[in-house]
Amino acid sequence: MSTEFNYGTGRRKSATARTRLYPGSGQILVNGRPVDEYFPRKTLQMVIRQPLHLTKTLDRFDIKVTVSGGGVSGQAEAVRHGISRALLTVDQNLRGMLKKAGFLTRDSRAKERKKYGLRSARARFQYSKR
Repeated sequence: MSTEFNYGTGRRKSATARTRLYPGSGQILVNGRPVDEYFPRKTLQMVIRQPLHLTKTLDRFDIKVTVSGGGVSGQAEAVRHGISRALLTVDQNLRGMLKKAGFLTRDSRAKERKKYGLRSARARFQYSKR
């Protein structure tokens, strides 16, 4: 791999993905392992490749990702966000396509905290009037 790369950071829930795009043949490494090995579920592999399929750049870049925090689906979506942001640094003309698909917007949904006096975030204990 060459030393020239484009960088993008992606986040989802508590997962953070630092993504580097190198000119290459389409190999994707996540934490030093092939994407098929790191994310064994086909749906998560599809989620990661979505921005590349959309922009028709699947075989133009080698991608190295360092991802930490969260669970597997949060990590996969963080990787997708990071790849989308890195593609923008390659070509600004892809912005409309990626924005329309919703890949550039950080999904801010996260688990709501538990409140005191309650069983969970919103569920109350059973109330008996009599």
